[in-house]
Amino acid sequence: MVMANKSQASSLICNKCIGWGDLTPSPHYPPTPKQSPKNNVEGLQAKALFSVIGMTDSTCAGPVKKAIKRLPGIHEAVVDVLNNRTQVQYNPTLVNEEKICETIENVGFQATLIKDDTNERSTQVCKIRINGMTCTSCSSTIESALQAISGVQKAQVALATEKAEVHYNPKFVSYSQLLQVIDSTGFEATLISNGDNINKIELKVDGVDTNHSMKMIEKSLQVLPGVQEIVIYPELNKVSISYEPDMAGPRTFISVIQSIESGHFKATIYPREGRETGRQQEIKQYYRFFSWSLVFTIPVFLTSMVFMYIPGIKTVLDAKLVNMMTVGMLLRWELSTPVQFIIGRRFYIGAYKALRHGSANMDVLIALGTNSAYFYSVYSVLRATSSRDFNGTDFFETSSMLITFILLGKYLEVLAKGKTSEAIVKLMDLAPETAVLLTLDDEGKVISEQEIDSRLIQKNDVIKTIPGAKVASDGYVLWGESHVNESMITGEARPVAKRKGDTVIGGTVNQNGVLHIKATRVGSDSALSQIVRLVESAQMAKAPVQKFADHISKYFVPLVILLSFSTWLAWFLAGRFHSYPKSWIPSSMSSFELALQFGISVMVIACPCALGLATPTAVMVGTGVGASQGVLIKGGQALESAHKVYCNYLTWEYLHFRLPPWITGAAMAASPVNCIMFDKTGTLTVGKPVVVNTRLLKNMELREFYVLVAATEVNSEHPLAKAIVEYAKKLVEDKENPAWPEARDFISITGNGVKAIVHNKEIIVGNKSLMLDQKIAIPIGAEDMLAQAEGMAQTGIIVSIDREVAGVVAISDPLKPGAKEVISILKSMKIKSIVVTGDNWGTANSIAKEVGIENVIAEAKPEDKAKKVKEFQASGYIVTMVGDGINDSPALVAADVGMAIGAGTDIAIEAADIVLMKSNLEDVITAIDLSRKTFTRIRLNYIWALGYNLLGIPIAAGALFPFTGFRLPPWIAGAAMAASSVSVVCSSLLLKYYKRPQKLNHLELHGVQIE
Repeated sequence: MVMANKSQASSLICNKCIGWGDLTPSPHYPPTPKQSPKNNVEGLQAKALFSVIGMTDSTCAGPVKKAIKRLPGIHEAVVDVLNNRTQVQYNPTLVNEEKICETIENVGFQATLIKDDTNERSTQVCKIRINGMTCTSCSSTIESALQAISGVQKAQVALATEKAEVHYNPKFVSYSQLLQVIDSTGFEATLISNGDNINKIELKVDGVDTNHSMKMIEKSLQVLPGVQEIVIYPELNKVSISYEPDMAGPRTFISVIQSIESGHFKATIYPREGRETGRQQEIKQYYRFFSWSLVFTIPVFLTSMVFMYIPGIKTVLDAKLVNMMTVGMLLRWELSTPVQFIIGRRFYIGAYKALRHGSANMDVLIALGTNSAYFYSVYSVLRATSSRDFNGTDFFETSSMLITFILLGKYLEVLAKGKTSEAIVKLMDLAPETAVLLTLDDEGKVISEQEIDSRLIQKNDVIKTIPGAKVASDGYVLWGESHVNESMITGEARPVAKRKGDTVIGGTVNQNGVLHIKATRVGSDSALSQIVRLVESAQMAKAPVQKFADHISKYFVPLVILLSFSTWLAWFLAGRFHSYPKSWIPSSMSSFELALQFGISVMVIACPCALGLATPTAVMVGTGVGASQGVLIKGGQALESAHKVYCNYLTWEYLHFRLPPWITGAAMAASPVNCIMFDKTGTLTVGKPVVVNTRLLKNMELREFYVLVAATEVNSEHPLAKAIVEYAKKLVEDKENPAWPEARDFISITGNGVKAIVHNKEIIVGNKSLMLDQKIAIPIGAEDMLAQAEGMAQTGIIVSIDREVAGVVAISDPLKPGAKEVISILKSMKIKSIVVTGDNWGTANSIAKEVGIENVIAEAKPEDKAKKVKEFQASGYIVTMVGDGINDSPALVAADVGMAIGAGTDIAIEAADIVLMKSNLEDVITAIDLSRKTFTRIRLNYIWALGYNLLGIPIAAGALFPFTGFRLPPWIAGAAMAASSVSVVCSSLLLKYYKRPQKLNHLELHGVQIE
């Protein structure tokens, strides 16, 4: 099977190579208009934000965006329907804010300029790295401290990633204050980023010798458009610049710096720092602490447990120095003191800071346990020094070995935690180190090429990509043909053919042809950066089940301290009043010392760390594995909800096996059945509709008919409208850039169609419902054509000219490969499938019948889809919605789990909980299965973490001692505690070996070709 795929791919490549003979040997682009160097105003850009009242749903965005973009000098227009806002990027010399307002109002909405909101946003997102957290108690303390700050709207602290994400209002609090608050709670805070979608570049400036020079550089950069923030590091000769990529770029900054004082300064991009620098430093630090601790602890262990059984050495160690104090005692005291107070200093600092803020964490338990052993041992040594008949024992080996094993556990834990974030590191490393920048002349010919650091790429640069090289940035092909391997981004194994006009993704690999690519999205705007941010946000977000661990952590440490004291007191009193035989007491101890050992063991064996790591480490690995499979899961909430879609099926399979049929039958009848609602266009179908038939009902030319229809539909964003426009292009002379007649009074009727005035004729294009609403009579010929189209799973579009039906257009959208098989697998999983679409009933029923879905909801508007989702939820269903369009976003938000097709709109992807990058329906099953496996792992982690504590604490307290004589020395208890955290992380790491369900491997996905 693998060989067949390879040969097929190679034949495709060869076929393409043969066809390359017709290509021009050197790239030639359309001539670029010449600009006057004295009056270059085209580069000027400004931004304005408008409040737009009257937009009822997402389909209103198209008319507003189209109307604004028709104005001269408009660079970009983004319509946010959910917040009733529109952001416009424009050239202030060609258009002003009043004109934009007037244009929006002409479309039929009320527009108001929102002043100063673009420059100073009401909410900013700050990401902070936090060092020193040991358990959920630490993360909860930091969260509480951050949320108590005025102006902080939301704060999330992730123990596993050691990061915080804070949403705050910059008018009330600054990010430096957030860092100070975290520092004051006893943890080290470092700023990662401040603000969304802001690019940051760091430059090294040579030739700077005074503060005046740095200030001169700062002032020169501040006047540049798009520069948001400049941070100077004089001691490193480093300048950090935050900027908007649409308005500025790193090469511009370098050019400005080097032009100051006639080229006195030289600016270069700052050397790349390691992706995992912080993690590597932490690993090295723990390794260094553990190594030094081992150097001192091994002699302590040998003198107390090994050398005492070697006659010659025993005599030396037992030699008395002062009264009853021996050489061994003094030696162990001297060796264990550096371990306790120098190497173990971090535990004292952590415990002090935690107690100062009214909380207790893992450091408190470690400090109490080791101090108890150490200071009792000091007491024994001092008592032996002052007494001639004192026969006490020291426990210096207990304190030093405890600290050593805990440090070993922490070292192994940070090693394992580093592996949980490997998915992020691999994604970030997809970006190439360098790129080849092309310089073009005014006629579009290449005049030079230069190898640059990929971080220096700016928007609209033309980049050359040779075979085998990585694509340096998102963009579109300007010249050349090739195949590009996109598996590292989308998970799609087959190479994708690319030719002029096709989009490419940064980080993918060009295979067999030279491509010239025009960069459209760079830096933090690139698809790769957005995927990394999405995965990082997913790993930050807490699953609801995490609340269980957070709740326990509040009481865990105080309860353990109470149990430890109670254990010591119970054994001490039992020994005091001779409640157990003296033979139970080891010869080298007293009853007090035995009780003390039991108390210390209880204190150090308890491990809240394992509980705190159970959920976040599994979520980190699960979301990382999902990203590598082309399934982007937005956090623990999405994982937990998605697994529920499948868990009922598993539960009833188990009951069916265990219980009589009449019991399981009755139980299943009373239980909610889970369902998945599929949008039709672009989800079950390919999403690229094509015109397949046209019937004219008036005496007119086909070209004339389509020119009128295309002039009306070109203003619409609907896929069916685009199909009509694409077909109309074939009938006109200029197929590349057709000039359609002006359409006046354009109106989009949500879910039905559009209308406009073209050539003084009223053109109405839409479905049967629209014609009936407009009171337009539908002739029998049109009815027959509609019925015929619906019977063939096609969509019939009626065209009315001056309120008389002029023709019917039949549009077909082929089914996606594997759709029928996926629905069949969902049926076998006892998951109900439903088609919900805005298309007519005939087409919807035909598509549903073809894929094997029995339940159909047709002619549904966006708000109707969301309403249907809520109706099913009210009936007890756990609803998953799978869609791709703007009109699906309300339903994606309303559903328990929203899955967006990766090729869909940005709004749909933003609204969804899970994004399917490959746009394959089989990934719906992969997402559900991965969520179930991840959540099962979380449950296993909790069972282990709780079971360890529930079993370990009684054993450490001496529950088995009266019956078996077995007791757990404190140093072994400490080693067990360290091992429990490592085992939970290793358990989560097993998810890295996840394989998608076997059923999906047997799917035959046949290609769909659209002419």
